[in-house]
Amino acid sequence: MKTVTSKDGTTIAFDQSGTGPGLILVHGAFMHRAIDPQAAQLAELLSPHFTVFHYDRRGRGESGDMQPYSVQREVEDIEALIDQAGGSAFVYGVSSGAALAMEAAIKLPGKIKKLALYEAPYWSDESAIRAWKEYRQKLKEALAEDRRGDAAGLFLSLVGMPSDQLEQMRREPWFAAFEAVAPTLAYDAAVLGEDRVAPIGKAAEVSVPTLVMNGTASEGFMYDTATALANAMPNAQHRALEGQTHAVTSEAIAPVLVEFFSS
Repeated sequence: MKTVTSKDGTTIAFDQSGTGPGLILVHGAFMHRAIDPQAAQLAELLSPHFTVFHYDRRGRGESGDMQPYSVQREVEDIEALIDQAGGSAFVYGVSSGAALAMEAAIKLPGKIKKLALYEAPYWSDESAIRAWKEYRQKLKEALAEDRRGDAAGLFLSLVGMPSDQLEQMRREPWFAAFEAVAPTLAYDAAVLGEDRVAPIGKAAEVSVPTLVMNGTASEGFMYDTATALANAMPNAQHRALEGQTHAVTSEAIAPVLVEFFSS
């Protein structure tokens, strides 16, 4: 493990592997190095081509968590990693990490050479907007009362986990790992915004070459979101990965990233 210090003094922990241009992996909700073997495998597959920075977002794993939280501070974490990589790097973000990576591409001009995004979970359906706002309110209440298990359960319910499976999961000893990082669900919510509608105006500000992806086996709104973002960006392309869901496999995404970042 290595560390870098972000602008506000927060320590950001990361693993570094491989040689070549820098590539930073940005996780989605819950995930960090200790509990995300898929990302570790992806780093391994990418390391023959790039110097891969696999880091813990703030508040997770071995990274610090300076308060108060702001999206800008998470962008500064990415900037610190980019500086560690030599001043410029490629960035790949998945799920809410894709939304954060897009924010970084806007706020760090000249530092991100190319950007790849997989299924930023924006959803513009009216019922989805209502569900999102209700989730954010309940999440705020649960975290204020330090009900971390309930907070984690709220997120898992939002993404479609049946209640009986959720109750069984909460009895498993490894659920404690989700409870430990439950406060960071508020960070992901802040990144995605008040209503979780795709920020088309903001996407238009992304000038770097960008690959926007979704899986063909994911819910239909993921395709709609990916195409809307790609169409809004002045230098983007869209690609649908055959048979992939929101939990894209390392074997499926690695060659796509190598092709895009190396071209």
